[in-house]
Amino acid sequence: MNVTVLGLWHLGSVTAACCAKHFQVVGLDFDAANIAKLSQGQAPLLEPGLNELIASGLASKKLSFTTDPKIACDNADVLWLTYDTPVNENDESDVEFVLGNLRRALPSLPNGALVLISAQLPVGTCAKLEKEFPQFHFACSPENLRLGKAIDAFEKAERAIVGIRTDAKKALLEELFKPFAAQTIFMRSESAEMVKHALNSFLALSITFINEIARLCEHTGADAKEVSVGLKSEARIGPKAYLGPGGPFAGGTLARDVVTLSKLAEANGEKISVIPAIKQSNDLHRGWAFRRLQARLGGLRGKKISILGLTYTTNTDTLRRSAAVELCQQLLAAGAKVSAFDPAVKVLPAELSAVELAADISTALTGAEAVAVCTEWPQFRQADWVKIVPAMRSPVFVDANRFLEKELKNVSGVEHLSVGRA
Repeated sequence: MNVTVLGLWHLGSVTAACCAKHFQVVGLDFDAANIAKLSQGQAPLLEPGLNELIASGLASKKLSFTTDPKIACDNADVLWLTYDTPVNENDESDVEFVLGNLRRALPSLPNGALVLISAQLPVGTCAKLEKEFPQFHFACSPENLRLGKAIDAFEKAERAIVGIRTDAKKALLEELFKPFAAQTIFMRSESAEMVKHALNSFLALSITFINEIARLCEHTGADAKEVSVGLKSEARIGPKAYLGPGGPFAGGTLARDVVTLSKLAEANGEKISVIPAIKQSNDLHRGWAFRRLQARLGGLRGKKISILGLTYTTNTDTLRRSAAVELCQQLLAAGAKVSAFDPAVKVLPAELSAVELAADISTALTGAEAVAVCTEWPQFRQADWVKIVPAMRSPVFVDANRFLEKELKNVSGVEHLSVGRA
């Protein structure tokens, strides 16, 4: 099978590298600088194991990269659309960016080929493209891979949800997904598109629900983690439920689908209440760490606050949509002096130029009035807190998810503040 993967950022570069272990793959992207890096075995962002996987595909000659759609698509059986759909600051998707690049590639694709859409696009996209390009088959398997754990998630999926209009390409899709998914669940295209919107919105709902419960726990003496254990023991909820009290959901993935469904309802004159409220609740919860610091320290002006972890999540170096970056900006606006340490960040962007980027944890925390634990790097658990804490001006730890709870438990004088506990 010849597979062309279009859109080579996070989802696309992982998809191309993993597929090259089983198929002949050409990666297509119109960003020449990105293609040059990929052709040298360098992924566009940090993802554990991805550089090595790309290099292996290049060495075996089963993986190549190009900016030329004719080279990429001429012999393709499948064109796999894998752009990480951009979102703006209001979590609205830039659909035309993705579709515009697809339209650049399709004239080079053989008639009758399959176009598989995994970029996160609104329900109805397949139907729209089928009308515009009747010479191709379209299928939908919307996906986004968790930063830092993407290769495992792709190669060991519990199932693949695939939407397709007819049976004509089912066998091809089964062959494509067989190395990666325990089962392939087929449904109509619109249902597959809606599954992703609904799934992400339900996960977002679970997070916002438990965080609202957690904030009530802070006023009543209840412990939200204990409440979470009780909820997950209920068979109708289950032990894998997204009910861990802590920070808000971040990034654009969950919020994108909440906004998409809210706009879909508005466009169709359908009045809904629950789904739009998810984002409103999460946006409020995004300020929890700042409010807790403010309440504990009083005024923040002139006080040194340390930030542990700046990236969006662990095992990546991306700062986009990072809750830690947002907290830094709030603290600076309040007049605080901000220091930070992150093992993956060596240079700060211009908007954080006032933040002191420390070379290690100890330097970042020396003289601090408080520290906020933001990105949960394992290195933080390995630190010698007995030696580090005395160098702080006051050992107040704002740790939404209780990441350092065990490490700090027996360190003298530490005040450990977390979501859902008074």
